[in-house]
Amino acid sequence: MSSRAPSSEALLLTLTGRDQPGITARLTGLLADQGVVLLDLEQVAVRGQLTLCLVVRPPEAPGAREALAAAVQALGLTLDVSPAPAEEGLVASRHVVTLVGRSLGAREVHAVTERLARHGAHIVRLHRLSDVEPGSLELHVTLPPGHASQPLRRSLLELAMSTTAFDVALQPEGLYRRAKRLVVMDMDSTLIRIEVIDELARAHGVGEQVSRITERAMHGEMDYDESLRQRVALLAGLDERVLRDLAAHLPLTEGAETLIRVLKRLGYRTAILSGGFSVAAEALQARLGIDAAHSNVLEVVDGKLTGRTLGPIVNARRKAELLEQIAHEQGLLREQVIAVGDGANDLLMLERAGLGIAFRAKPKLRQAAAASISAGGLDTILYLLGLTAREVQEVRD
Repeated sequence: MSSRAPSSEALLLTLTGRDQPGITARLTGLLADQGVVLLDLEQVAVRGQLTLCLVVRPPEAPGAREALAAAVQALGLTLDVSPAPAEEGLVASRHVVTLVGRSLGAREVHAVTERLARHGAHIVRLHRLSDVEPGSLELHVTLPPGHASQPLRRSLLELAMSTTAFDVALQPEGLYRRAKRLVVMDMDSTLIRIEVIDELARAHGVGEQVSRITERAMHGEMDYDESLRQRVALLAGLDERVLRDLAAHLPLTEGAETLIRVLKRLGYRTAILSGGFSVAAEALQARLGIDAAHSNVLEVVDGKLTGRTLGPIVNARRKAELLEQIAHEQGLLREQVIAVGDGANDLLMLERAGLGIAFRAKPKLRQAAAASISAGGLDTILYLLGLTAREVQEVRD
């Protein structure tokens, strides 16, 4: 171990080798005995191989470095000593990149890390969230001072949209990422795999007419409220039992049950904010144990749908208002809210939330949302919260 550096200079000690119990205890004990000032440390072990980094300020006492070098050698480790880099990087903005796929190989990891490098992002920590193989990775990165995160977010989204192999999300690292407490979700094509109104229309023999109105609304030829009124009007005369039978057998989206179960066990509040219908939303609320459900109410007279709705229509603006209302009632900031949806009428809700997630959505919504999930199920959201697969399993069981 070289003694050329002056004692006032902070040194970076990097120790590598086979991991074994007690290494950190022996080394820190030696440092304390020698009067070494410990400024920083980080340790990682991968498949039995240890990397331990310590930033220290060595003492004036002669022989301290030689004693440390001898102790390291006795442990069978390799020691590298260099001047510790300055801490200017600490003022850079910090972000978390979450990469989730069925199986992540070198090609997938390269694709993401190449984008990071292209935008000047520096990886300061990378670790696996999954258990057996790298199906989920979390990368802590910094961006140089003055570099906005939006170009990197757009680049990662572009990458994710070009493949079905994985999802990738960029979030600011900070208190509110770890302090989320409320999750609000759309229902049709989000929590469930179908659009309830389409199923009712097919059962009533008006599927094509409803589809044409939906298409016009998607092209901006009519607003959501008017399109809903026209589609519901076509359901007039449908037996209420058809609606209730459908509501009793709603096909859940992959990962929905796991997501809700884990969120409930962790103390999160959950709510459905849907432009669909209350019979289905309330059935889903009871089935999954969701805390609240807000949706459109279909008028029923003598067991038949009248073709009208009751009360205010749950449109894009209403969803955003409900998000803020529920958050206020729970004493939460908007930064503590996650919103999940798939359609254009979810955009305002996603924009109001601390984390807006476009789930298997059209490109326009994916581009506007803070995060997007297309390759995985709804339980992918748990990885965005920083949970590991082992933690999800512990809470789910």
